[in-house]
Amino acid sequence: MPVDTSPGATAVAHARRLAKGVPLDRTLRVTLHFHPDLPFAGSSTLQAIADRGAYLSQFETQTGNGGLTAHPGGDKWNWESRIFGGAYDEHPPSQRPRYGSLNYRADPYGGSPRFGSSYFLLAEHTLDRTTFCFPDSVFEPELFGTADAMNLMEAAAAVEFDDPLDDYIEAHVHGTIDIASDVEALVLDPSYRHTPFDEIARRSPARYCGTTDTRWMSRRLRIIPTTGGRTSSTWPETSHTRASLPRPSSVVHGVSTSIRRT
Repeated sequence: MPVDTSPGATAVAHARRLAKGVPLDRTLRVTLHFHPDLPFAGSSTLQAIADRGAYLSQFETQTGNGGLTAHPGGDKWNWESRIFGGAYDEHPPSQRPRYGSLNYRADPYGGSPRFGSSYFLLAEHTLDRTTFCFPDSVFEPELFGTADAMNLMEAAAAVEFDDPLDDYIEAHVHGTIDIASDVEALVLDPSYRHTPFDEIARRSPARYCGTTDTRWMSRRLRIIPTTGGRTSSTWPETSHTRASLPRPSSVVHGVSTSIRRT
């Protein structure tokens, strides 16, 4: 069988050499968060995704809810060069990974709501071309995981975050994300019900193919802009929120128990 020499396969192989732990539970899912109504290319983000039938990388869109440094020499470019062993350094933006998070708590609001009020729930088979790190790549992490070897949940459980929205395991999906074949569901904030975004979701090509379900969060998660381009959030009053989850006070593999973003 020919060896896959694509940058995505090279990046996954590099992360696999660094990863430790047991195989990932295949019932867990990666979520890709976004704001459906964020303007993009003269329309909205959700409409652009529906038109293309694919989820693009930040290197392609030059938009996002975090730092906008996805360009040669930028911070994100440098992080990816380090994390993936230079696999993408000489390749075009279209081949770069798409970022999400591992929803290892099966949170109905997704794995990292800081980055968007809605999300795509990826199918199981995408786990095999996904790499993970903890903490976020902005912190130059030393802990990595793949579907074959994963101990990042233990590391995350040992960290007490100043902001519960920082509590996530970053995921990098390598290769194209086709909405019709790689996505199990589009999960929308209920504030979009009976709006044009509801209609876009119902009319999308993936819906015609019958492979992508549209689901609704049971209660709204309010994403509130704050200073410095970051976001905060008002969490619904439920008995099981991130803020209420126990956090042992210890250090795991050199990761401090208190992480602050600047």
